[in-house]
Amino acid sequence: MANKDYYQVLGVDKNASADEIKSAYRRLAKKYHPDLNKAPEAAEKFKEINEAYEVLGDDKKRANYDQFGSADGPQFSNAGGGGFSDFFGGGFGGGFGGGFSDIFSDIFSAFGGERRSRVSERGEDINLAMKLSFEEAIFGVNKTITVSKIQTCSDCSGTGAKNGTAFSTCPDCRGVGRVRIQQNTMFGTTIREANCPKCGGTGKIIKDKCATCGGKGYKRVQSQITVKIPAGIDDGQTVRMRGEGNAPLGKGINGDLNIRISVAPHKLFKRDGMNLSYDLYVPFTTLLLGGKVDVALPKGKFALDIKERTPSGTIMRIKGKGVKALNKESYGDLLITLKSEPPKSLTASQKEMLQKLSNSFSESDFPKYKDFKKSNL
Repeated sequence: MANKDYYQVLGVDKNASADEIKSAYRRLAKKYHPDLNKAPEAAEKFKEINEAYEVLGDDKKRANYDQFGSADGPQFSNAGGGGFSDFFGGGFGGGFGGGFSDIFSDIFSAFGGERRSRVSERGEDINLAMKLSFEEAIFGVNKTITVSKIQTCSDCSGTGAKNGTAFSTCPDCRGVGRVRIQQNTMFGTTIREANCPKCGGTGKIIKDKCATCGGKGYKRVQSQITVKIPAGIDDGQTVRMRGEGNAPLGKGINGDLNIRISVAPHKLFKRDGMNLSYDLYVPFTTLLLGGKVDVALPKGKFALDIKERTPSGTIMRIKGKGVKALNKESYGDLLITLKSEPPKSLTASQKEMLQKLSNSFSESDFPKYKDFKKSNL
């Protein structure tokens, strides 16, 4: 890699500290290591960053490199020639301590998809849908449902062995569940850990299978689950029951049960968040003369006081008679829009009385209508 800028290869400034160089190398080594990156160009890139770090990771070599400005200087006749000879021997000193062996120990820990313990496995979630009535959603309800799910076998405690004891220690991994795999590549020898293929990472070999689960350690069951629907839940929201999902296919924790809620519409109430609303049609005479009207609440009724000469379209707000907020002791409001309803029919005498009433008013008694005529007609 003669005449190449090692600082540029690692993506650091020439004044970068030893820690900054080490950090840059670790990041790039994780990105381009051949065991982790299968892109065709990854191997060559990995070789370049190792050569750069072999120089910049050593105080003396870095000083010579800074002085001569090129890897072709006499101090660098062997730069990069060591390849992977010191990869697991910790052969790079200077200000970086354990060198490559420590760094690659961290790399394989960071990329430990296979290194994860089976204890950290998690079962799959179960996703269901549930339809509620309007009342069930705003007041809350308990629902018992039947769920088909994977459950750890209780007869063998998830081991798959008869009575949970009919197994022996795996001879290949000696009960650890992990084995070291050595690989020879064009860059040298690498060693990684993986689940033991003989025991599947359990560390145990079953001698006599559990009759209940057939040696699997789990079984599918029909489970009765009581779902507590909180008051105030809305259409489209989800109730999550942690740990009520599928068990893992080994040791670990259960997934969750997620229930997406849909709410049936109500014949009267309309919902907007925590508020409820509806249109209330009252006789036009009630809006003119005023009076009390019984109105429907989510529970019970309420005597609404309507003042005389209330315009049609007026919205009356009843505080605290809406929907309960989820997991809070607060409520929305009920908004009632008053609308004038004329009589279905009029008798001759009623028409005569209304005409006399109409004649008793002057145009000034209806200022908004008067202003409209003046401005628009």
